[in-house]
Amino acid sequence: MRNIVIINMILLLASCSNNHPVDLTAKMANAGKKAETVKIEKGSLSSVINLPGQLKPFEVVDIYPKVNGFVKEMLVDRGSVVHQGQVLMTLEAPEIEQQYQAALSKMLEAQEAINASRDRYYRLRTAAKTPGAVSDLDLVNARSRYESDSALALAEKANVSAAQALKDYLVVKAPFDGIITERNVHPGTLTGPNFKQDGKPLLNLQDIRKLRLEVFIPEEYADKVDLKDKQLAFTTQALPGQVFHADISRSSNSLNNDYRSEAIEADVNNKDNTFKPGMYVETSLKVKSQVQSFMVPTSAIVTSTERKYIIVLDSGKTRFVNVKDGISVNGQTEVFGDFTGDETILKYPDSEIKEGTVF
Repeated sequence: MRNIVIINMILLLASCSNNHPVDLTAKMANAGKKAETVKIEKGSLSSVINLPGQLKPFEVVDIYPKVNGFVKEMLVDRGSVVHQGQVLMTLEAPEIEQQYQAALSKMLEAQEAINASRDRYYRLRTAAKTPGAVSDLDLVNARSRYESDSALALAEKANVSAAQALKDYLVVKAPFDGIITERNVHPGTLTGPNFKQDGKPLLNLQDIRKLRLEVFIPEEYADKVDLKDKQLAFTTQALPGQVFHADISRSSNSLNNDYRSEAIEADVNNKDNTFKPGMYVETSLKVKSQVQSFMVPTSAIVTSTERKYIIVLDSGKTRFVNVKDGISVNGQTEVFGDFTGDETILKYPDSEIKEGTVF
């Protein structure tokens, strides 16, 4: 009976072996792959990072009135294309007109006074050529009066210029070419510096023929983005499948305290109105290492719960070197650690390999 049991067990083991053959060839191949070695390389890597951005008008201004007054005439509306110096609206303020007329009247009065004092002074000076005809005191007084009236006339002329400037503020003009994107008042509205329209401007003017593409680069990449390349690619959900390019035009060269990022801008030509201000885009920027660093295959880096390391073969034995990884691209990763760059490392290490193992 005992012999029968033993025979059955042998047959069962043989059956299991036939149903689940052991692939020794695969195991040998995997072992050979894990033992593959490479040399650490020295150089610099470049890659691309994707960051969100926003399109903004190249120039934008909120238009507020300089003086108090009633809206007399509104010559533009939302969507109106305007040019620099074009009249957008006019205000009506009778008191400003009265101030101008009063200043003008005083200037004319001063001008008449200076004309009279000048004629008197020249007449006395001519008469003084005859000995004893005019006393020296009268001539001095006449000259003094002439100079006083001249100074008063200049002051009144300045008052007229100031009143004229206030009067000019009643005519609101466009500071640059653009399009009206907002209108918040109508004829008859009382407006001015002291009368806010719910905190909104009278008009909003934007120059959208050229846009600013604003991108904030995180502090982590602030010194790695290749701004000298000048080339920036971007896409937008409004135009799927299309990739656009722009040149980086300016950088803030400082980090924003709130977001710890550096702002850069690219000028985007928009003469054909392809884009709208306010659009969000996805940008692609080239990133490169600032210094010559060591590069290893990404597969050579072992990551554990405690650290990251590579396995160096030192005289045929394994030695662990802690590393800090950097940029990764095309299967290569830059690493920083305690090595010279002449080391040979395992390309496909196993986390189960122990330090000091002989290969």
